[in-house]
Amino acid sequence: MILTQIKGISDGDPLSMSLQNSHTTNPSVLNTLQYVVFGSVILYVGRPLFVPLSFALLMSCVLYPLCVWFEHRGFKRLTAILISILILTVLASVLVGLLITQVNTFFHGWPTLSQRLSASYAELSAWLEVRLNVSREQQAVWINNVLNNSVGDAASLIQKTLTASAVSAVLFILIPIYTVLFLYYRHRWVEVLYRIFPHEGRERIREILNLSIKAYYNFIKGMALVYLIVGLLNSIGLYVLGIPNAFLFGFIASILTFIPYVGIIVASLLPISVAWITYNSIWYPLGVVAVFAIVQYLEANLIFPLAVSSRLRLNTLVTIAAIVIGGLLWGVAGMILFIPFLGILKLVADRTPSLKTLRLILGVDEDP
Repeated sequence: MILTQIKGISDGDPLSMSLQNSHTTNPSVLNTLQYVVFGSVILYVGRPLFVPLSFALLMSCVLYPLCVWFEHRGFKRLTAILISILILTVLASVLVGLLITQVNTFFHGWPTLSQRLSASYAELSAWLEVRLNVSREQQAVWINNVLNNSVGDAASLIQKTLTASAVSAVLFILIPIYTVLFLYYRHRWVEVLYRIFPHEGRERIREILNLSIKAYYNFIKGMALVYLIVGLLNSIGLYVLGIPNAFLFGFIASILTFIPYVGIIVASLLPISVAWITYNSIWYPLGVVAVFAIVQYLEANLIFPLAVSSRLRLNTLVTIAAIVIGGLLWGVAGMILFIPFLGILKLVADRTPSLKTLRLILGVDEDP
């Protein structure tokens, strides 16, 4: 009798109940952490495969409406896909043409810029010798030390640039191939999803797929808005400095930032050169550098998260965290790709009652 009462008290005791709940919930938390850790390791190790596949999936979702439009006009599926790829290739070629034009224009103006640099260096050297009593020999020693210390940084920058260029060349080959295969066999991939998730139902899977394509499309619109805002900010900053053709330089710099490392460097060379030649002062080129640096900081930490997350209806804090995590795992590609993936995850969470907590984390204030 006493043992029965003790057992009844222990069963109703809040402490014992909390201990029982902790025993039941801890395994699920540990399992979730294990999935996160192992998933992150797989994503990091497998990025040479996952990055081009992810870009191809993004391009497939963007080109899918265009392919369907051509197919409804009587084109065969493969022909419609190739025409869509061709249109995208033409747009990419225009960006490359802008890059080449920037480089050619810079080298055409190099003789004048070189003369300006020589004259300014002579003036600076004379000022240091007269005002600060720094001899020419001491200046030469300082310059040699700076050059020796900067060799490692320059080599690192060149290595990153060559690596980014090589990766871009490989992606330029693989991504269109993957995109064609995704679009051509799209019905087969959908059938695979039906078989992997049979309990979800065909209608629900089809709804999520349609919304995912819409999410990718909204992501592209958000990216276009980012380039527009960045171009305007660049142009306004250059215009305030009095740089000729400010809006042309500002929007070219905005578009070329899509190319890692090389884009922003090449885009800034011409306005810096024009500022130097026009005003014959070091402060105007430094002003151009400051404008681009400030706008790039705002783009990475404020404009991109706000513009893209508003299109995908994502929480801004979670969007910034996804950009950081994507950068850690996949570099620049991860900073771009993790955002639409997060949007798709939110779509799934919105339609899955068991993922209500995840929906609250990813959603904005308007979500219930």
